Amino acid sequence: MARPEKHSLTLAGHRTSVSLEPEFWAAFRAIAEDKGMTINALAAEIDADRGIERGLASAIRVYVLRHHMGQG
Repeated sequence: MARPEKHSLTLAGHRTSVSLEPEFWAAFRAIAEDKGMTINALAAEIDADRGIERGLASAIRVYVLRHHMGQG
């Protein structure tokens, strides 16, 4: 697995950076596309549901994992 790559996202009108491995970025983009959403919109949805105990990058990884396990 390659090293994490940092990308900027816009959530609630503000920019933030998220570091994910390229494989997670690809899977995240594919999920957003399948849902007819932008990655910013999907990230905002995940951000709203994640709670304060989990970072956004971790929440996205868990979301991608659960989606591919049929749990999301």
